[in-house]
Amino acid sequence: QMCIRDRGITMSTIAAIATPNAPGGISVIRISGENSLRIADMIFKNFSGVLPSDMQGYTCAYGNIVHNNEIVDDVVLTVFRSPKSYTGENVVEISCHGGRYITKKILRIIYNCGAVPAQAGEFTKRAFLNGKMSLTQAEAVMDVISSAGERQLRYANALKDGATFRRINSIKERLVNILADLAAWADFPEEDVPEVRPEVLAAQIDRVVNDLTKTSETYDHGRIVREGINTVIAGRPNVGKSTLMNCLSGFERSIVTDIAGTTRDTIEESVMLGELTLRLSDTAGIRETDDVIESMGVDIAYKKIDEADLVLAVFDGTAPLSEKDKELTEHLKNKNCVAVINKTDGESKINKEYISDNFKHYVEISAKNQAGIENLQHILEDMFLQDESEADEGIIANERQKNCLEKALAEVTEARNILGNGEMLDAVTVVLDSALDSLMELTGERSSEKIIDDVFSRFCVGK
Repeated sequence: QMCIRDRGITMSTIAAIATPNAPGGISVIRISGENSLRIADMIFKNFSGVLPSDMQGYTCAYGNIVHNNEIVDDVVLTVFRSPKSYTGENVVEISCHGGRYITKKILRIIYNCGAVPAQAGEFTKRAFLNGKMSLTQAEAVMDVISSAGERQLRYANALKDGATFRRINSIKERLVNILADLAAWADFPEEDVPEVRPEVLAAQIDRVVNDLTKTSETYDHGRIVREGINTVIAGRPNVGKSTLMNCLSGFERSIVTDIAGTTRDTIEESVMLGELTLRLSDTAGIRETDDVIESMGVDIAYKKIDEADLVLAVFDGTAPLSEKDKELTEHLKNKNCVAVINKTDGESKINKEYISDNFKHYVEISAKNQAGIENLQHILEDMFLQDESEADEGIIANERQKNCLEKALAEVTEARNILGNGEMLDAVTVVLDSALDSLMELTGERSSEKIIDDVFSRFCVGK
């Protein structure tokens, strides 16, 4: 990993508040850069008399922030010395009282002493540029911050510890070995270099194709863990879709009435169900209608169903199955789906045998009385909670990584086809070189400034 000094980049000393912009017990202000210790010397009066610039790394001191000979606040100052810091630079962290005014006042004093405001994600960006972490590890930092449950946190920590980088790096090393053999054969034909045999080369490339394909297949699972399960609640009007959505989300997000066709569009909400995050869409009821606006809602419902990771197909347990119920059932064949028989608090009139014959999973609930939701949770956990060891093996966590991987896979597949067509090994080498570049872009070893800036622009300021 190339560091800032290798790139010939002169970095300013940056500062930002690292804790949320809200009152609390303490606030933490982070300073990073060549002049961070000098700035700390200017504003911090240690009760022991030792200057921050004379403190050892990983040590703390108690004292006052002083400005214009006036005490601003008593604080704890921590020193982290280069290169053993988060950013790889000299870092100072000031823990002050958690009022918003006092925190911002200390930050302004730091700016007056020569620091500049940190941009979004700039501390982690410097950690990446200084070789403290790969780009995939840096991206996982925000996943850790935004984790909404134990499972999301476990996966984010595995990525932050380098699981994805290690998986991609092992594939990259296989490509490098293939390219090294090709280069040696091409550059030293008269030396005692083993001949590159097409059948051996084909087997090596096939292994890389297989590894890239398996890695690419982790994307959907990684996306579900990171973003939640894209879930559509579907069914004909007045079967209880909105009531189910309100039951899962905990409050009346959807309008609930006895009038068929109340929901004319989709209403979306993210909820936690055990360790699962459901990104719920409550769709318009599926029925024949002359209402132009409502018919547009029905079209959107079917489109949402086709795009969903999961469909909760709701049926009214107190009524016989209608033609629209059966039409929806046919549309849901071969889709990830759970049939939800609602209104178990009333007299059952539904054909349960038809439901069990047509759906792999079904559950009976009363959304109005919040009964049976635990059974639904158990079914969804069985469907979506996979072997946690996959996290340790590395998964593709976002669109940027997915695009780089798919590009590499397409290029390696093209190289395999070129070899199969009997073309020159030079052509195979060119395409495999391009695939290697794509993998190095994924890990950040060969990324443009634009890509790097785009990744870190999504971070919060102070991280």
